[in-house]
Amino acid sequence: MKMKKIPVAEAVGSILCHDITQIIPGEFKGRAFKKGHIITEEDIPVLLSLGKDHVYVWEKKEGYLHENEAAERLAKLAAGWGISLSEVKEGKINLIADYSGLLKINTELLIKLNSLGEIILVTRHNNFPVEKGQKVAGTRVIPLIIKEDKIKEAENLAEGQNVVWILPFRKIKVGLVITGNEVYYSRIKDGFGPVVRKKLADYSCEIVEERIVPDNSKKIANSIKELINKGAQMIICTGGMSVDPDDVTPTGIKKVGAKIISYGAPVLPGSMFLLAYRDNIPILGLPGCVMYFKTTVFDLVLPRVLVGDKITPEDIASYGHGGLCLECENCNYPRCSFGKGR
Repeated sequence: MKMKKIPVAEAVGSILCHDITQIIPGEFKGRAFKKGHIITEEDIPVLLSLGKDHVYVWEKKEGYLHENEAAERLAKLAAGWGISLSEVKEGKINLIADYSGLLKINTELLIKLNSLGEIILVTRHNNFPVEKGQKVAGTRVIPLIIKEDKIKEAENLAEGQNVVWILPFRKIKVGLVITGNEVYYSRIKDGFGPVVRKKLADYSCEIVEERIVPDNSKKIANSIKELINKGAQMIICTGGMSVDPDDVTPTGIKKVGAKIISYGAPVLPGSMFLLAYRDNIPILGLPGCVMYFKTTVFDLVLPRVLVGDKITPEDIASYGHGGLCLECENCNYPRCSFGKGR
């Protein structure tokens, strides 16, 4: 790519080869002139006010790409399901969510691409819940002009893969088993149900049935089986999750033949969380903190279950990096560090 430097005073009729940015501190930062703009007499004083004594025009040269074209190719190689691309602006392209869901990032490929040099691809965290229209990633190249071989290297590295994609949330049927003698015998009012129902409603899930059962592992197991037979695609058990002898919910879950993935999670609040699967049906055992804290391990695991992730012991262990909630007075989750280690 060959560029020619021209004094602004002599630039009338010339075609800009890159965007020119205008910055007004505290008020505006954006594009004043777009790549391809034909400079007019009226543009001269504006360009001078932006500190541009010279402008550049460029001519196509075999083997080189302008930053805009390079960014377009990078964005296309990165984008997977549920991603749209913004207009290229100042050499940058944003990747936008087409629908609400869980953001997935191929972090290994992302690191490899950013290690090539002269190109950048930046994203939100893996497993980040996003809404339709939100920006989830962005890309550009560093130089104004880049060798096409560099972009081809990135394309070859990413062949058959995507870096960024979004899995939509499934609106599944849920069975809710609330355990505890104190609730079953009406000694206290249930505090779990309203919290869990609200979180499920946020994802448009349907509660097949809600049952309150005593601290009896056999009755807990029977309720789980019956709710599955009624079509529940996920079971949530609340209460009875500590190591006290009277807390028998984990035993009840085991009695239905479920495979325990993890009893305990490196997350605070939420360390006594249990995750199991009976065939492909997830069973979540929620600790008492879910009633009292706005954000817990439940908020980390639920979105992943709702996109069909089969969560492994390694997934649970990875929550230790980023699994400490700071319990901010004004909770901004998921726009915070909680659960962002992986």
